[in-house]
Amino acid sequence: MKRIYMDYTATTPVDKRVIDAMLPCFGEAFGNASSIHSFGREAKAALENSREKLASLIGAQPSELYFTSGGTESDNAALTGISSKYSTRDRRHIIVSAIEHHAVLHTARYLESKGFSVTLLKVDSHGFVSPEELEKAISKETFLVSIIHANNETGAVQDIKTLAGIAHERGALFHTDAVQSLGKINFNVAETDVDLASFTAHKIYGPKGIGALYIKRGIDFEAAFHGGSQERNRRPGTESIPLVVGYATAAELAVTELDRERERLTTLNRIMRSGIESTIPGALFNSPVERGVPQILSVSIDSNVMEIDGEALIINMDLEGIAVTSGSACSSGSLQPSHVIKALGRDDRTTMATVRFSIGRFTTEDDVRTAIDVFAGVVARIGKRKKLSSPVS
Repeated sequence: MKRIYMDYTATTPVDKRVIDAMLPCFGEAFGNASSIHSFGREAKAALENSREKLASLIGAQPSELYFTSGGTESDNAALTGISSKYSTRDRRHIIVSAIEHHAVLHTARYLESKGFSVTLLKVDSHGFVSPEELEKAISKETFLVSIIHANNETGAVQDIKTLAGIAHERGALFHTDAVQSLGKINFNVAETDVDLASFTAHKIYGPKGIGALYIKRGIDFEAAFHGGSQERNRRPGTESIPLVVGYATAAELAVTELDRERERLTTLNRIMRSGIESTIPGALFNSPVERGVPQILSVSIDSNVMEIDGEALIINMDLEGIAVTSGSACSSGSLQPSHVIKALGRDDRTTMATVRFSIGRFTTEDDVRTAIDVFAGVVARIGKRKKLSSPVS
């Protein structure tokens, strides 16, 4: 049985070209970038060359980019680092959207437990934050707004430039989680006018364990860790040169190939959407047709049309060789309704019966068509179609 991977939003395989770029850093170029001898200088050069390359891809200055362990650390650091420096007795209000990654939501809840006030912005049925809602929520007490750019479950892309503009008009800073953006759609920190942005490598065919945080020049920031002067005292610890080099290489490849790959994936996404719509009763699409990344197609089975066990749905897809995930978070071994899908207005049972297909660099049209057929077969086999009530005559 052929196995088909359709969970590229969770993680991606490392591209062979990225591996080839990383390999020398494990052997002959193994030095510590903080050492002043030739081995250290060689590592330092690789570190800074990678920083320059990555910074240029997002429209930043190299001095504005800090390497982290990944998107989760970057999100945490952005919220806590800014809160430590910019909150005052009269400004302790933070705004985040209801569809943020848990790295932002849980950090916001942590800050709330420390006395900060947090507002959760609602989204519309397509998963978009309304500028008008942000304008209503923001006040003179707000010092930070954090809204995800491309959502990791639905693929909806927010109008970050407009939202950041509203925050700035009220004197607040703006952070965005751009983990699902770089290399998939056009993203530029200067054009969007964000103050902070989070990134990671393993979503774009780079290695796990490496990410980055953009902090606009002039913005103060308190480090979460201490004990070293690396990353200009904002992120201490010996830098992993192989991971940094791999990240920069992966980002460069993704951005260089972006237009061609986006066109290809958009076609595959349309084929999948059309195929599911025509073969599966009660299919509800959570991913917008417009203003979304083409890699993601989230679909729920309407509980008013069919009862289906969400966990069984994912397991049976896997047994048939299709690796997908749900829109739900796994907690203590049990499937919980996704906060993102519920935010769109779905009921709990519909939310639980959600599949997120995410395609990528190695997905073919045959893979997509096979996945459609398997999905339709699994739904027909394990779903229980509801009988519609007869109208009263």
